[in-house]
Amino acid sequence: MKKNMNGVDRIIRFIIAAIVLALYYTNVIEGTLAYVLMALSVIFVVTGFVSFCPLYKILGISTCKINSKK
Repeated sequence: MKKNMNGVDRIIRFIIAAIVLALYYTNVIEGTLAYVLMALSVIFVVTGFVSFCPLYKILGISTCKINSKK
């Protein structure tokens, strides 16, 4: 799996996940919206840890600068 996310992208994902978690535990979001946002947050955290986003791969996006040494 080739990395396709840079550090800033990963930090933004972690921040969004933390905000959703805080909103959930303070009961600002609840019900179906809370479950959908929590699932999205889990995906953000996992993709942030592995520095790879499958959606970026499908769309041909890469925020990671890759050294092309041959």
